[in-house]
Order: sequence, then structure tokens, then C-alpha cells
Amino acid sequence: MAFSFQDMVEEARLSARALIDYGEHFFNPTVRLGVTGLSRAGKTVFITALIHGLTRGGRFPVFEAYASGRIARAHLAPQPDDAVPRFAYENHLRALVEERRWPNSTVDISELRLVIDYQRPNGADRTLTLDIVDYPGEWLLDLPLLQKSYEQWSAESLALSREAPRAHLATEWHAHLATLKPGAREDEQATLTAAKLFTDYLRACRDERFAMSLLPPGRFLMPGNLAGSPALTFAPLDVPAGGQAPEGSLWAMMVRRFEAYKDVVVRPFFRDHFARLDRQIVLADALAAFNSGPEALHDLEAALAGILDCFNIGRSTILSSLFRPRIDRILFAATKADHLHHSSHDRLEAVLRRAVSRAVARAEDTGAAIDVVALAAVRATREAQVAHGRDKLPSILGTPAAGESAGGEFFDGNTEVATFPGDLPLDPEPLFNGRDAFQGLSTHAAEKSDFRFLRFRPPKLEREGADEPTLPHIRLDRALQFLIGDKLA
Repeated sequence: MAFSFQDMVEEARLSARALIDYGEHFFNPTVRLGVTGLSRAGKTVFITALIHGLTRGGRFPVFEAYASGRIARAHLAPQPDDAVPRFAYENHLRALVEERRWPNSTVDISELRLVIDYQRPNGADRTLTLDIVDYPGEWLLDLPLLQKSYEQWSAESLALSREAPRAHLATEWHAHLATLKPGAREDEQATLTAAKLFTDYLRACRDERFAMSLLPPGRFLMPGNLAGSPALTFAPLDVPAGGQAPEGSLWAMMVRRFEAYKDVVVRPFFRDHFARLDRQIVLADALAAFNSGPEALHDLEAALAGILDCFNIGRSTILSSLFRPRIDRILFAATKADHLHHSSHDRLEAVLRRAVSRAVARAEDTGAAIDVVALAAVRATREAQVAHGRDKLPSILGTPAAGESAGGEFFDGNTEVATFPGDLPLDPEPLFNGRDAFQGLSTHAAEKSDFRFLRFRPPKLEREGADEPTLPHIRLDRALQFLIGDKLA
């Protein structure tokens, strides 16, 4: 779409905000770290573990400034944005340590400010302010809508919904869609029904059996205080990509509400939060895709490519800081590495690297640093060797969440078990080779699936005196080193 006057106004606003931020940060060096990911990827756990490790003493041998003792202390401070909810760190930590349950998923934006007092290698004392911005990855996938017309979005959404396994999930919505005439008079009840059925379809796609990732518009699944508003009451229509909606028609009504969604939801998020980020970590639950099947893995690949395309990436300079900040480091993280034996951690990392390879190749000349890691912000399992006949299988020990099942056995949430999750292949490429690459829950029964990763409860931790226990992790320190290590040098 053409660069509009509204786009120019937004650019001017962003430049003005960048000037203000630059002035504030000149005397108080600040990094705005965006933390996002798609549903159930572990954003809340990652932030909680990061804060707890830095403020209460974690084990971070790869995080150089911390391991060498140059970080004197880290403490929480009041967050900078009065209109944004505070990240409920204390509540989330209590859920992990005392209740042994995973915190509730991110459904809105939140922030937290962490102040790090440290010493440079030359001995000079410095302070770094880390503003952590937590937001749902589904919101990120809305940003491409700013450059699309309603007709383009409808065509893409319908084409996607007609592919397996989505086509089966969209049956009821498609049946209603066939009754709608775009050129007919606008009809509130028909629109409400279409929006509900379309939302039901998106929600079904997100079910763990299918684990789809490309599900815009993101607010349809987490509407918040916009639930029931016209800005969230629209759906795709089968209309020509270059067509013009007749005045007063159902088609025109959908166009108007689609544009309202962009104005009310997408643009404010982009302007007030996303465009101000300096660093970014994107969390992905690749294991959920393995559970589901090849279609979910391809959908995750497409979602990650779309996410990377959203970022204003490039080498950060004084000029870019003055007029348009850029994200100069992006880390893609495959979460729940603790659900695999350590021998497969590098393989999980290789799968994610393959999933983002095409998107990263397009960004190679921007000057931004992009990396991939497999991690577990809070490690829920231990490792063991379990005898199986004459063989010993590399297994993991943990407490499956209540309701999880494997081999016909259902778990009560209190019993620790040893499981062999299976080995990921040395070469990830075969996993991406079509619908028959491997078998998952979307097309086969659990006992016939090639991979079956259980959900485990957080670990039972022992307190050391009056101090809170250290949260065990896998490679969280490596993520910290990449994201902020250079700022502490």
C-alpha cells in the first residue's frame, strides 16, 4: 500500500519520541528489552527467572559481568510508564516457588524496571537501567496488517484456512461465510456471527493438538476491554483483492471495522511500545509443534519469519537513536529444553535455527546481531539413565502436570516419573520435508506419534536458610550475555 499522510504523521511522532528518549537516556543509559513469544512459550517464566537470578543470586557462569563479580547489585525500581501495568514479578515468583505452578500466560502488555550497578573492566562504576517490556507475540503478528488492505488480509486468511489441518477446523465458519453476500446491505447480526465463528476457528487452531502459530488478528483471542467492540467485530469475506466495496454494504462495514482495528489497536501498540525497543528476545515452543505434527512446525516457521519482518532492525547509531531507534540484537529462543535430555539441546537449537534461517538471511545486511538458543528459564526436570532391557536410555525425571498422559497412564500432578522423550534428529532438515516428515497429534493417536513431550510442574526447591532458593535453569545465562552483556563492558 502507498505511504499515506497518516504514516508520515506516525513517523514524525516516533522521531519526536526518540528525541525525548535519547535525552533521558544520555545521562542514564537504558536498554528497553522486549520479551515476546507465541502462546505458552514461557514469557512470564523467562522474565521472572531473569529478575530473580540477578536480584537474588543465580548461577550464571556464561554471563561474564555477573560471573566475574563486576555486578555489584541489581534491584527493582518504579517503572517508567504510568499508563502500563507493572509486571507482577512477586506473584509470579510465588506461583513458581511456593505453589509449584506455572504463572498465567501473558494477555496484555506489562513492564518492569531493573537497575544494575556494575563496574566496567577498567574499574569505573556505572549503572545500567533495564526496562523489560512483556507483550503477547500475537500482537506482534498484527503489525503487518498496517501495510495491508482489508481485501488483501481476507484473501490471505481464507487461503490459509483452506489448508490442512485448518480447513477441518474452519468448517462451521466457512459454512456461514458461504451464506454472506459482500455486496448486500450491512448487517450487524451477520457480522457478529461471522466474527464469533472466525474467532472460534482461531481458538481451535491454537489448541495444543494443532498448535498453529499464525493467528492474526491477535486481539481476537485476547480482547481485554475491547471485547464486543466494533473494532473486534469483523471477519474475512470472499472478495476480490483489488475490488471496491459498495457504499452501505456488508463489505464496506467490514472494511471500516478492519481499519478501526488498525487505528485503535495496532498503531498505538506500535507507536507507544514496539517502536521504542532496543533489544528483543522471541520465545518459541518448538516442542508443541513436534507434539502436533509437521503442519504446526511449518506454521511456526512462517510465524517466526513474520515476526522478524516486523522489527526495525539494524546497527544502532547516534543518528538512529535520535530519529528512529533500531533493534540491534534479536535472540530467538526455543524454550522447555529441560523436556529433553541434554544430548538433544543442541539439536533443538538447530531446529529453531533452521526455522528462522530464511528470515535471518534477509536481515544479514542490516548490521543487527541475531542468534538462536535452546533454553529453560526454570528447569523442571533432572536427568537419569533408565534401564530398558540391556540398554540404558537417557531419560528425564520430573512431575507431570495433573491430567497429562503417556502410554495410557494419566498423571495426578504429584507423582515423579522417568520418561524417555525421544531423540531429535542430528539433521533438522527432514523435519521440514512435507506433511509426512513425522507423525503428530493432529493426525495420529498419541501412542503413534513420533514425539510426545509432557508438561511438567515446576521443580520442588529447598530453601537455604531464610533466602529464597535459586531457580535452576538451562542456558539462561547465555541469553543474558547476548542480550545485555555488551552494555556492561
